[in-house]
Amino acid sequence: MKKNRIKKLLHSYGTILAGMVIIGVFCVLNPRAFMTFQNCINITRQISLLVIISLGATLVMSVEEFDLSVGAIASFGGLLAAKLALGGVPVPLSFLVPLVLALGIGLFNGFLITRFRVLSFITTLGTSTVISGLTYWLTNGASISVGLPQNFKFFSAVSLGVLPLLSVIMIVLVLVFWFVMEHTSFGRKLYAIGGNQAASEAAGLKVNLNKNLAYALCALLAAFTGVLMASRIGSATPTSGDGLLLTSYAAVFLGKTMFKNGIPNIWGTFVGAAILGILANGLTIMRAPTFLQDVLTGSIIVLAVILPRLGRRSRLA
Repeated sequence: MKKNRIKKLLHSYGTILAGMVIIGVFCVLNPRAFMTFQNCINITRQISLLVIISLGATLVMSVEEFDLSVGAIASFGGLLAAKLALGGVPVPLSFLVPLVLALGIGLFNGFLITRFRVLSFITTLGTSTVISGLTYWLTNGASISVGLPQNFKFFSAVSLGVLPLLSVIMIVLVLVFWFVMEHTSFGRKLYAIGGNQAASEAAGLKVNLNKNLAYALCALLAAFTGVLMASRIGSATPTSGDGLLLTSYAAVFLGKTMFKNGIPNIWGTFVGAAILGILANGLTIMRAPTFLQDVLTGSIIVLAVILPRLGRRSRLA
């Protein structure tokens, strides 16, 4: 009985315990640099972009689908915003245009997948390649870093009290999408579709419409992430969002091991992204090689996929 209780505890809270172990290790190895208030604030800023793009991935995964175009859309959003601002378009409008286009891209992804009943993995991989090509075409593969208006860096320059604006935006979006997924009919419909699509269709839910909306919101959040990234660093490149694809789904998979027992959820995704951000921050402070972060992130994804299945087998046994 005690053994089963320990297994259940590890299955429900193992990821959180692992995160606490990671924090403890870095606190011991470099307490002066890691255990500071300023570093905590830095971590919130560093994870903000990952959290925002991961929220969109959570919506799509809640209906048991994937969107592999999020990285390309983030790159496209940031580069297009910078290109428009460089061309004299008012900065607020240059931020808004990529978001509107991303909504259209997301709806198009959803339409292809639901109308023709094709695999989301392959479809979004194809659209990702198209978007990447268009992004390179915008600037012939060149980066944009010179000549941008000063107010283009708005999101990097503003703070609310001790918190950077990016951190505040992250917190607000987490709360908004938590409310949407847990306390609105739209969120309940997404979970119902992900749980049993055939039963949802038989119950009269508009499965295709809700899936299309999930893809649209995912693309919107990806483009918004790209815009925030470009504003934060004051430049944009055709590949700036590529690194977010792997880590965003790593955050979602980690989140599935917390709070809802294998179901994508907003707070789980937030904690998963925080663990990845703390890991990256600690490795940077320790001056670890970049490849080590990739190795550990990939290993975390594999473990996050395997552990729930091991938990189910132990319960069945």
